[in-house]
Amino acid sequence: MAQNGYLNSLLGFMPRRRIFLPALCIVLLIAVWTFRLPDPRDYPYRRPLDWLEAKKAGLSSSASDASEQPAAEPLPDSKSPSKSPSKASSSSHSDSKPKGGSSKKQQFASYQEYLPTFPDSDVDLSQPDAPFVSWPLRRLCDETEWVDGLVFLCDNNSGGIGNIRNYIQTCIRYAIESGATGLTIPKIRQRNEENLSDLFTDFLPFDYMFDEQHFRDAFAESCPQITLYDNITDIPELPEKEKDKPKISNITPKDFGNRESCDPWDQNRHTDRFGQTFRKWLHKEKFGHYPTLDHPRLIRFNWGVLFDWQIYRDGPELACTFGGILKLNDKFIELGKRTLAKMHKFARDDGAKDGAFLGIHLRTESDALGFWPKYETQTEAYMKFAKEKGYQTAYLATGNQTEAEKLMDGAVEMAQMRIVTKMDLLSDDELDEIDALTWDQQGLIDYVVLLGSEFFIGVQPSSFSVHVAMKRHLKTGGVWTRPYKVGTQGDGLSYIVGNYNKYWSNWLFLWDGMWP
Repeated sequence: MAQNGYLNSLLGFMPRRRIFLPALCIVLLIAVWTFRLPDPRDYPYRRPLDWLEAKKAGLSSSASDASEQPAAEPLPDSKSPSKSPSKASSSSHSDSKPKGGSSKKQQFASYQEYLPTFPDSDVDLSQPDAPFVSWPLRRLCDETEWVDGLVFLCDNNSGGIGNIRNYIQTCIRYAIESGATGLTIPKIRQRNEENLSDLFTDFLPFDYMFDEQHFRDAFAESCPQITLYDNITDIPELPEKEKDKPKISNITPKDFGNRESCDPWDQNRHTDRFGQTFRKWLHKEKFGHYPTLDHPRLIRFNWGVLFDWQIYRDGPELACTFGGILKLNDKFIELGKRTLAKMHKFARDDGAKDGAFLGIHLRTESDALGFWPKYETQTEAYMKFAKEKGYQTAYLATGNQTEAEKLMDGAVEMAQMRIVTKMDLLSDDELDEIDALTWDQQGLIDYVVLLGSEFFIGVQPSSFSVHVAMKRHLKTGGVWTRPYKVGTQGDGLSYIVGNYNKYWSNWLFLWDGMWP
């Protein structure tokens, strides 16, 4: 009896409660469950990296280097201008004082200190030829419920590079969610060179802008469940009578969910349930036959399905890497890099440290919508910004040569800054290459150069400007990049001039529905 009392007091139980065995069972269950948990390093969709050891190593390195390394300087904001790092100067940053009575300034965290703890964070996804990180897409495809015979036609794509990319990616993202096992290689509608607002002329092949082999390789590696077809006529088992005039179901994804009083511009708030809802719709005979291998079903989006998908619903790893399936055609990257190299040389010759320069996008072409900021609004903000930052050299991307020359002349007087375009940098032979390109293809050269600028300023709501800013933002975290803080200089790399008061009227939804 004394021995039992000792045991009960040792275990902390009252002798008559008789709960020793249940408690012991609970402890054993917890122990078994704990030891059964898989090692996160064995997860098939990530690099084998020991986060804890990497973090310890990073912390140890930081501690040992603290006495040798200077503190990271905050990037300047528009309220507290300082000398630009692009300008060669012997003055110290510590000599500049913030305006006003407060000494506090917005601090831009140095993202490098976080990189050792995250797999794939060392991949610079902001480059136009960045490698494709495949595991997030592979994971998505492995989780998908596939439907044999379901084929998506992602060919209703028009506009400039910002729109074209997002049309294609939005269609493909819905195709995967639907379980489509077939996809035709996307085509691109050519813009009318005489009337830039006319976006619907000829259908051009994928390599009009993008690298088709890269696209095929990305799907073969990440999503082999989907078969890529060159054309509709290449789809096997499609009835011969439908080869010339195939039966195609045209849909708008937002229709597959109760929109209630949502603004027409608002993204699809039912993407999580779209797959199951769409597959139920496929079973309804009044809308068409259910797809099978012997009798495929073709789906095409109505025009305008562009910024539907809230990209961060898929997590940063897919949001930041999905754009990697669309790599520019090598000829545009190669000519763009040549132009960038000449821009760096021009900036160095003009006295800019390390050849750094300001990138500017002026959006005043004839197809610009009426409510967008006008030339005066854009240029006034650009020149004020350039003067505050101390830039003396800038690269201008615009399709309006008349207003380009106007801005180039005014910049010398307003900001003591020299502005050049690709036309000023390239040789005669290279200009012949430019002349052989269409209006939108020429914009791809500007795109590559702007990605390489030290700081970029553009205009809201241009999809070109927004995409450049978001692509540059990937430099801050790679695969794990957090969303860009819209309407701010939150990453210290870009700023987009515009109105940010109204989410829909000012087109802020672009930032939530565009893949970088």
